Amino acid sequence: MTALRIVFAGSPAAAVPTLRALAAGPHDLRTVITRPATAQGRKRILTPTPVAAEAQRLGVPVRETTRLHDLQAELMREPVDLGVIVAFGSLVREPLLSWPQHGWINLHFSLLPKWRGAAPVQHSLMAGEEETGATVFQLTPGLDDGEWFAQHRERVQGGTTAGLLLERLSGSGATLVAQVVDDIAVGRARARPQRGEVTLAPKLTRDDGRLEWQQDAQAVLARWRGVTPEPGAWTTIDQSQVVKLLELAPATNAPPLAAGAVTLDAGRVLVGARDTALELVRVQPAGKQGMPAADWARGWGDEPPRFR
Repeated sequence: MTALRIVFAGSPAAAVPTLRALAAGPHDLRTVITRPATAQGRKRILTPTPVAAEAQRLGVPVRETTRLHDLQAELMREPVDLGVIVAFGSLVREPLLSWPQHGWINLHFSLLPKWRGAAPVQHSLMAGEEETGATVFQLTPGLDDGEWFAQHRERVQGGTTAGLLLERLSGSGATLVAQVVDDIAVGRARARPQRGEVTLAPKLTRDDGRLEWQQDAQAVLARWRGVTPEPGAWTTIDQSQVVKLLELAPATNAPPLAAGAVTLDAGRVLVGARDTALELVRVQPAGKQGMPAADWARGWGDEPPRFR
């Protein structure tokens, strides 16, 4: 096998397993491109992306940018064989798109052509999908529409949140990328057109995290799973006071509750959806830290709140 000269682009924790797999493989990881460090936490400490931190640990040169185009002249001084991109957050345009000999391959966390876009894991859970996976495909100017090399499929486990599912798929996806890179190196990689219904997964906003208690409990729970941990699930009391819902679960043997009504039942904090109740396990009231819902209930006073 001829070792490929590789450039890698990615930023969040979901891209780190692929970076590690490439660094541990037989190929020549020349450079890592990631987004600039940002101020994090209450003390606004300048913090590198998870990919930058891991690349520095591995001893791989790092370039920081918000747009790959801004590094075009610097990058194209040296030839490379393959670009690999995972959740970088910026488009690859010409002439960078054609700079590597084999172009760029992208790891996408869905079974393309389902859920093209920035938030495939979140949208698949919100839609109640029972099967998910990851796809390695050839990057093109279009939105996640290139021919694909390999897919990993798995069943969605009950209660899985977007954060947990993305963590699992990032591991299995890294293995998939490593296999495709090896196949490209020996000339046995075969790409095939995407077939099937195209669905879109645009980036989520804070508003997408608001839960609607007039929906069935299953739909409420599906949305909670899809927006946890980001952008985060929330509701309001009296249409103004925000309560974040950190952990939500089905409730068995629950009494009938009106949509949005909250009650304490045998130590459980329950909230009504359109058809049945759900259990609040952990919450974060406005201006406070996350806490068990039962602890929050102790501060209700004479009357429990109502979610709007």
